[in-house]
Amino acid sequence: MSVSPPRPKGPPLNALRAFEAAARLGGFALAAEELSVTPGAVSQHIRALEDWAGVALFERRAQGVRLTPEGAALAPRFARAFDAMGEAVRELQGLRPEPVISIAALPSVAQLWLLP
Repeated sequence: MSVSPPRPKGPPLNALRAFEAAARLGGFALAAEELSVTPGAVSQHIRALEDWAGVALFERRAQGVRLTPEGAALAPRFARAFDAMGEAVRELQGLRPEPVISIAALPSVAQLWLLP
């Protein structure tokens, strides 16, 4: 087991998820629908991420939002990171053992109903 330095504390994972979804889908409302939250919650997550990073990731306009050059540069990296996490989760699910089903019955019921 290698010893590595602790990971730096970053922004909340939900803020990163909101950014990735909004960037991929092109808006806060569509991201909110995918994440099962309100558009206001997505906006708050994005704002928290922008405050943490000290850079604007979206331009807010009357007709919607648009990625800034900084946001556009980061969006593909976040998409790849979340894709990799999704693959790891699917792999983890594949490690789950198959469920075992046990049936208990009286011998007479088993002979008549369960055995041909």
